[in-house]
Amino acid sequence: MSIGNKLAWDDTVLPFQLDRSDMRGRVARLDGVLSGVLKQHDYPAPVEALVAEMTLLTALIGQTIKLRWKLSLQVQTNGPVRMIATDYYGPDKEGQPARIRAYASFDRDRITDAPPFQQIGSGYFAILIDQGQGMTPYQGITPIAGNNLSDCAAAYFAQSEQLPTTFALSYGRSKEPGMPEHWRAGGIMLQHMPKASPFATGGGSGEEGLLLAQDLVSDDSKENWTRVNSHLQTVEQLELIGPSVPPTELLIRLFHEEGPRVFDSQPVRFGCTCSEDRVRQSLSIYSAKDIARMTTDDGLVTADCQFCGAHYELEPSTVGFEADNGNG
Repeated sequence: MSIGNKLAWDDTVLPFQLDRSDMRGRVARLDGVLSGVLKQHDYPAPVEALVAEMTLLTALIGQTIKLRWKLSLQVQTNGPVRMIATDYYGPDKEGQPARIRAYASFDRDRITDAPPFQQIGSGYFAILIDQGQGMTPYQGITPIAGNNLSDCAAAYFAQSEQLPTTFALSYGRSKEPGMPEHWRAGGIMLQHMPKASPFATGGGSGEEGLLLAQDLVSDDSKENWTRVNSHLQTVEQLELIGPSVPPTELLIRLFHEEGPRVFDSQPVRFGCTCSEDRVRQSLSIYSAKDIARMTTDDGLVTADCQFCGAHYELEPSTVGFEADNGNG
């Protein structure tokens, strides 16, 4: 296999179906997306690992939403890592890449050498879906649980959606020969196939989405679920993270007895939606007196994007609801 073929699966999510066991899932490989997310910040190692895991979960779960929708994952805690937030923007058109962004808020003085998940205290894990203008956003919340963020996501689907879900994830710094050290991640998400769902995927595969299905799993399907999970437990970390084993070959090795069938892959990219216009809009609720309090010693109102690090400098007289934009 050529290097080009190996890397063709980087920054993609591949949906699949197991026809003989009534299961669906996703295989994701992230490389440049993680570089785009993590290079914007000077995160301690445990925080980097948590953001990488959350980004990977976002890619796996986000592929289920429709075109132009937005899915967000959030973790809020009382631990050293106070918050992790990610956004997945569905592609504008079929065949276009989805966009992912992420950031974490933390107390550097409280970060320890303990494993990453131990930097998270009690709190909640949330999934939010913005369906567009005029639609009521969906929000589901579950308490922090388990030993990692994927356990939190699985608990959300089991408790809030009554939909058994399992994840196998791998992520870390890659030291491939001839390439600079960088973050890579890969994982599999596996779920029971819902009989009906209000969400369809945006990847053009013609399959129904996985999110928010309300059907309980029947007793007859529990045996299938146990068997397929036993197959998944044989996966190796390097198989998940790649790039030597393509996702298609991995699915055949793990689930060849289950009749695996793949759909169109979804490319994903790092992308932020911040802009000067959005900054001005967010400041439009403030009076001139409020804006004066925000003005720096240099006579500017400044704003920084927490996701991508973009820095904006604005003239105080041009922002706020009393702004003089030269139209008077």
